[in-house]
Amino acid sequence: MSDFLYYLAAFAVVIGVLVVVHEYGHYAVARLCGVKVLRFSVGFGRAIWLRRFGADQTEWAIGLFPLGGYVKMLDEREAPVAAHELHRAFNRQSVWRRIAIVAAGPLANFLLAIVVYWGVFWHGTEELRPVLGTPPAATAAAAAGVENGERVVKVAGEAVQTWEDVRWRLLQLASDDNDALLEVINERHEIAVRRLDLAAIREAGWEGDAFQRLGLTYFRPQLPPVIGRVLGGSAGERAGLQAGDVFLEIEGEKIATWADVVRIVRAAPGKSLQVLLVRGESELALTAVPDLQEERGRRLGRLGISVQETGQRRDDLTVVVAYGPVDAFGRALHETWEKSVFSLVMLGKMVTGEVSWRNLSGPVTIADYAGQSAKLGIEYYLKFMALVSISLGVLNLLPIPILDGGHLMYYVVEIIKRGPLSERSMEIGQQIGLALLLMLMAFAFYNDINRLISG
Repeated sequence: MSDFLYYLAAFAVVIGVLVVVHEYGHYAVARLCGVKVLRFSVGFGRAIWLRRFGADQTEWAIGLFPLGGYVKMLDEREAPVAAHELHRAFNRQSVWRRIAIVAAGPLANFLLAIVVYWGVFWHGTEELRPVLGTPPAATAAAAAGVENGERVVKVAGEAVQTWEDVRWRLLQLASDDNDALLEVINERHEIAVRRLDLAAIREAGWEGDAFQRLGLTYFRPQLPPVIGRVLGGSAGERAGLQAGDVFLEIEGEKIATWADVVRIVRAAPGKSLQVLLVRGESELALTAVPDLQEERGRRLGRLGISVQETGQRRDDLTVVVAYGPVDAFGRALHETWEKSVFSLVMLGKMVTGEVSWRNLSGPVTIADYAGQSAKLGIEYYLKFMALVSISLGVLNLLPIPILDGGHLMYYVVEIIKRGPLSERSMEIGQQIGLALLLMLMAFAFYNDINRLISG
């Protein structure tokens, strides 16, 4: 229950911030253009909280259904307008002012992403270096000859610093290219080039973890099976395990590295495991029952023990990525632009069938990722918020009637034909747009439920 509430809170903050920013974009530009705003609402349906502020007594409200929001402006098409306020009606504004007001919402989302990325890049984050592990057999990484401990320094000629850099560059390449050249350096400081076939990503319709499909795993140092710490109240403490214990066998299987311990324990939630270990100069037999832990729909075992630190330097596996204020701003602009373009490309591939519609995510999946990123730290949570903000901006600019992009499409047609569309045409457009939006929402909810069931 505590995890559920944590994830729900993380999701609520993300959605709340993004909706407020989006709608405030509309509100601020409407006010600049002299349009009277009647209501600013976060959420739809009956207002559960409402206050009036300002000279216009604008209603500020929180709706019963929080997934979205709206800004209601004075408009003759919705209700009669007093003669002395006609100049403040939205429908009486020039087409360029209406374009500015409607476009301000999505642009506010892009601006938020830029500001968030700027702050994160300026502050700096500790990231994993792109050090590769031994790939599973019969995968693209195995076929490319990837070896445990190799660090990626370039992808398709572009320098990379972090694991996330490699992931992002490969996703970009997979949308157009059949393979990617990875320049790597091993622990002996030898440089090699690995040709990685990217077909596995496209063949699955871009479903699932792209790295997993390619066989790219993170480096796992061959740590000795020595316990460094036992958490209080954990299954390990109940079994009598202590710091300094060395595993010899679990369930009769010889233990060579800490990875063997992790593999066996994770596969045995709630099961009694016979453990043979060395403590001091004596061998000792114990029985341990791993606690059950739910992780993204999977049932895993956990003893609550950690490995003893070795001589592996932290700097070998992590890097702090930080920029000065000017470079951080440039990086933020670049990041926002690239993510926006990639989102559009993926949406286009969904329409053409190259990308599976099962990649479409709804509120449940977003809440899951919100909670996961929040647990990793504030920097990861903010970067997740920026990514969702970009997605919201891109989605709202699609030329679908009922969305901001649909209204912008009407205004472009109005400029071309030098006159507004007929009420009937706009009404038909709204009906089509609503049907498309409901269809997208249905797909997203179906995918969420399917992920929950299948894990």
